Amino acid sequence: MRPAIFLHFFFGTLACLSLLCVIAEDPSRYYTWTVTYGTISPLGSPQQGILINGQFPGPTIDCVTNDNIIVTVINKLDKPFLITWNGIKQRKTPWQDGTLGTNCPIPPNSNWTYKFQTKDQIGTYSYFPSTLMHRAAGGFGGFNIASRSVIPIPYPIPVEEFTLLVGDWYNSSHKALQAKLDSGIPLPPPNALLINGRPSGSTFTGEKGKTYKFRVSNVGISTSINFRIQGHTMTLVEVEGAHTVQDVYDSLDVHVGQSVAVLVTLHATVKDYFIVASTRFTKPVLTATSFLKYAGSSTPASEPLPIGPTYQIHWSMMQARTIRRNLTANAARPNPQGSFHYGTIPIQRTLILANSATKINGTLRSAVNGISYVNPATPLKLADYYNISVSSIFGTSVIGTTLHDFIEIVFQNNETTLQSWHLDGYTFWTVGFGSGQWTPDMRRRYNLADANSRHTVQVYPNSWSAVLASLDNKGMWNLRSAIWSRQYLGQQLYIRVWSNETSLFTEYDVPDNALYCGKAKRP
Repeated sequence: MRPAIFLHFFFGTLACLSLLCVIAEDPSRYYTWTVTYGTISPLGSPQQGILINGQFPGPTIDCVTNDNIIVTVINKLDKPFLITWNGIKQRKTPWQDGTLGTNCPIPPNSNWTYKFQTKDQIGTYSYFPSTLMHRAAGGFGGFNIASRSVIPIPYPIPVEEFTLLVGDWYNSSHKALQAKLDSGIPLPPPNALLINGRPSGSTFTGEKGKTYKFRVSNVGISTSINFRIQGHTMTLVEVEGAHTVQDVYDSLDVHVGQSVAVLVTLHATVKDYFIVASTRFTKPVLTATSFLKYAGSSTPASEPLPIGPTYQIHWSMMQARTIRRNLTANAARPNPQGSFHYGTIPIQRTLILANSATKINGTLRSAVNGISYVNPATPLKLADYYNISVSSIFGTSVIGTTLHDFIEIVFQNNETTLQSWHLDGYTFWTVGFGSGQWTPDMRRRYNLADANSRHTVQVYPNSWSAVLASLDNKGMWNLRSAIWSRQYLGQQLYIRVWSNETSLFTEYDVPDNALYCGKAKRP
């Protein structure tokens, strides 16, 4: 028995050391971000914004698959603060997810260092504050992951990439918006739409005949947008880490929390052209513009602006169904994206989640299946790790699952406004969209062959959306409304993906620099 035990220990130790060596061999990128309040004037009048190293929006992270990302965040605000990495899966590192269910917030005048790997990911993402209503004041930025040089991409390499952060904006401060919600008043429509922090004026320059990649993320807090470029078509090539069938579009809907990447070839007359983003499903329609400038152009862009859809829900749903996964392309790994036949895997569990807006004890709240989530004083991940019981006034919803479960989630929206749902730690296959009430018969309409995978899915008014997810990432993962007032008021929960095995192959231990709060005390 002793030789067998020794060999088991030896090879187990060797495997762990090999794992650490692999991580050590991947490049590391270091960032130090100081988060402060600052005066910004995106709409012409001074207002308080949240800056990162003095920038609004914050700096873009450009990295490569498997890079190690080390970000030291120095909080100079007057409230605790966290950043979450929207769409970064945090494989084995749920402790770095940056939500109040996984992390204690960074206290004012202190700092904390995130350490995670862009493990097996490519694509277009973003980051933003996850605490309070900070997201409405800034602190957001782009997060782009390029493929490794040894992995081919399914299109010619573009000459240059441009990152566009599009989002709605309020004249009111984030504190005023939060006070409004706390007093039981829903947020009004936004005052404007911004592209890279400006309602107009940003310029992107390219040469005639060349092809450029535009990475577009909706970093707003409440409003879907439509994106288009005057006189040009766009070839969709990637959605939130998955290469897509390369269909050509005149315009694209991008809902709150979502990201896309498109190729644009400059084939038109040498001049300037409008880049346009406009709000969807709103009255009035808000518009932001930037410029696509051909090198050598002396002719300014001229109106009219290209027309986009306004309230056509069916149009948007039909477009969503056209976005499909490229089955023959590689993503972050050399195996084709279509090699995982998700449509043949038996569903082990179905979750039907219905959102609602309601009042509980006279207080305005949002809920999932009638339960309005409240963040406990002790983050759920720490509580789970140290076997600490948590409770709250309204509810702390945790759905227990087992590592490697294959689940179906049906998002049922019985309200008259569009919803947007995000799952941390994962992407899921968006297999179905439909109007009315979901029933099991709707499964016959699912796309079980080439549905796109993404981390955020829209749910149209009085409609449903269905997704499939393979739970291969152990941890405590936030499933939330990407519409931030709804999230703030309780439209969220956590999915606990668990196994009894304790192994560095599935999840790393709590980091040495972890912050402790609530009932969790440093050992």
